[in-house]
Amino acid sequence: MKKTIMAAVAGLAVLATPAAASASTSASDTKILRLRAGLNLIVPKSWKVYKISKDWTRVVTGSCPTVNDEIFGFRDSGCRSFWVLGPSAIEIGHEVFQAYTPEGPFYPATDVGPCVYDANLSTGQMTLTAKGLRQIGPGHKAYYRAWSANCVSLNSGKVKGRFTQREWYLPKSKILVVDQWNTQGLSTVLKYATWS
Repeated sequence: MKKTIMAAVAGLAVLATPAAASASTSASDTKILRLRAGLNLIVPKSWKVYKISKDWTRVVTGSCPTVNDEIFGFRDSGCRSFWVLGPSAIEIGHEVFQAYTPEGPFYPATDVGPCVYDANLSTGQMTLTAKGLRQIGPGHKAYYRAWSANCVSLNSGKVKGRFTQREWYLPKSKILVVDQWNTQGLSTVLKYATWS
């Protein structure tokens, strides 16, 4: 079964990186990302993992000009990535640093943040567009939410673009995955996660 999962995820690596589409894939194109509570994700080797602090892990899946900058954090712009968060991040995960629940988007701040893809725009209103339960490996279902967000002009407030923030929350394991880039293959990686 593990070989089957690794082969499926290796195929995702090809989808996630078009330059690799012509290369043959195998389990050697993947690596295991070991996270809290025994959660293991099989991800493409091209994804880079940064443990920012105990409960803030960032998985960079593409271009990221802010790597190693002082602004390399949840509120930077232009870094194609997703976050795997633990208890201390979840405790401050709503506006005004209240504890996160799936009833509102993850947004650990008290002010208006920059747009995920353009620091010259700010994040506007976020609207719930999808919710339900999603499989995270065998025997674990996460609360899933998708929030549509506007990116607006700092001066006029005019909508200049949009992004979707997807969230998978496992309250018993105290794990929250936040993806603002619609990372290709991430849903499948989570679905076929393993637990140890």
